Amino acid sequence: MATTTIKAYGVTAATEDLKPLAIQRRAVEADDVKIDITYCGVCHSDIHTARDDWKGSTYPVVPGHEIIGRVTEVGNGVNNYKVGDLVGVGCMVDSCQTCSSCEQDLEQFCEKGATFTYNSPDKHNEGAQTYGGYATSVVVDEKFVLRIPENLDEAATAPLLCAGITTWSPLSHWKVKKGDKVGVIGLGGLGHMGVKFAHALGAHVVMITTSPEKGKDAKRLGADEVLVSKDADDMKKHQGSFDFILNTIPVGHEMDPYLGLLKIDATMVLVGAVEPLKPFHGGGLIGGRKRIAGSLIGGIKETQEMLDFCGKHNITSDIELIDMQDINTAFERVTANDVKYRFVIDMKSLK
Repeated sequence: MATTTIKAYGVTAATEDLKPLAIQRRAVEADDVKIDITYCGVCHSDIHTARDDWKGSTYPVVPGHEIIGRVTEVGNGVNNYKVGDLVGVGCMVDSCQTCSSCEQDLEQFCEKGATFTYNSPDKHNEGAQTYGGYATSVVVDEKFVLRIPENLDEAATAPLLCAGITTWSPLSHWKVKKGDKVGVIGLGGLGHMGVKFAHALGAHVVMITTSPEKGKDAKRLGADEVLVSKDADDMKKHQGSFDFILNTIPVGHEMDPYLGLLKIDATMVLVGAVEPLKPFHGGGLIGGRKRIAGSLIGGIKETQEMLDFCGKHNITSDIELIDMQDINTAFERVTANDVKYRFVIDMKSLK
């Protein structure tokens, strides 16, 4: 198949730094959109995959699934996009389109396995794999391209395509509404978006954190209250009072203290810890018919709904813009939790 060689940044082994690479992109097919990448967010998943923390990486890895750019070419079967459109690509670039999950617009749960934006087998090129947005351009099936509201700041919109949809989807699915008391545990890349969304949906938002010093920033982002989870008296005061809790903690942790905060029939949704959790007491669930659930990104339809909501309410991520050449330092700082709240790469620096 016809391909083009482009500039990218990636790793060729788990222990290496990211460095300049040349990769192949396919020529534009009938249903494809070619995008000149202007900005790409840096997600913790990029680091996990580059370093093979999840033991599924195939090298070379070119990360990046928070992609913003302008359309430069469309296939002759494309109806929804034209050259010049501001668009995005999130965590997926393909799915089977025929299973029950895909038919319900839940491509992230495709029964045959979604094709993720990087480190997935490439359906268009047998034996090859997908490469992400740490690159100058990308070619994607139009069904997996998203329209970005033109009123939003382009760079600060990038993290919406992963951090945004990861937090929006559970708030939407569990129908968080005006007047609900919503807790958001953890004020990082995910948590700061959870606070913004819950606030915009009209909820009474409580930022739950181990760090009292994060309180001021939480209130700036839209939290009504701050609950310091290490403060036993404060935790007791909030017992049994939450309608919904969004848990963004990225590592295994104690669940019992947070389960105690839920009302009867209320739900805590995990979006951060893709690893074993510490054992928790079944009584904490049984005693209030409570639920622990999980949520993974969102389908394309829901992601577009989230972007449209952001356009209407002028919601973007709080970001620090970096050059592509600074990516290894950025990885170190993300790992050290030293960013407010997402890094975004200015892809002009790669071109």
